[in-house]
Amino acid sequence: MAETAGAQTLRRGLAILKLLARYQPGGLGVSEISRKLELNKATAVRLTRTLMEEQFVAQDAETRHYRLGPEAFAVGLAAEPNYVLQRLAAPALRSLALETGDWLFFTVRHGLEAICLSRESGDVPYPQASLRVGDRHPLGLGAGGLAILAAMPKEEAETVLTINAAEIVRRYPQLSEGALRKMLEETREQGYSVIPGSLSPGFWGIGVPVLRADGHPVAAIVLVASAIRMGAARQAVIASRLQGVSQNLMLVPSQN
Repeated sequence: MAETAGAQTLRRGLAILKLLARYQPGGLGVSEISRKLELNKATAVRLTRTLMEEQFVAQDAETRHYRLGPEAFAVGLAAEPNYVLQRLAAPALRSLALETGDWLFFTVRHGLEAICLSRESGDVPYPQASLRVGDRHPLGLGAGGLAILAAMPKEEAETVLTINAAEIVRRYPQLSEGALRKMLEETREQGYSVIPGSLSPGFWGIGVPVLRADGHPVAAIVLVASAIRMGAARQAVIASRLQGVSQNLMLVPSQN
């Protein structure tokens, strides 16, 4: 039976996604995609642009290479066991967002990165530069990535930070490796992370890790609020509430 044009286009688009998955995070240029998949260049350009429009593919502004975009990761993570935790946490995070008026996020660990899976909307203006669903950050960057890193065994965390530090500093030159290590120690001591407007001016983030039964972090819950709403007393209250949600998730039987 002959394949329809629509089925062929879908198959080629999926082939591009599978190919880029093997070349993360550097990605591939359109000529390489065309050659490896035996597509003519015009077809490769058309398909990658369509995938970009749907955010399944992103293009690096400097190298012009294509790599997987946020929607590809969001779809892939939906099949992961940790996605169950996000769905279980959603009602509590939604309730807390309505109660506080702030923004709540659920982020999972994926290798050396943290990926935002969901956002619950508050009733205050949202910072444009802050976290969005599908965003990927090196572990150690942002309230969620820092909370996850701090909850890891120290030797493992040191290895991850050594690998990720250069990328974090590249993205945010105002953060030195020394400052990152200081924030990491503070997070370990207090049991939650606090990002005081260094990534999104005027807004603070508080993050707590979500742990497996063996104590290893697999995710993080983050609240983002304006700086004027984040006095020391409220920080402690918010952190306690987030920790309560996290601990309840630890009590849920494993879905693996």
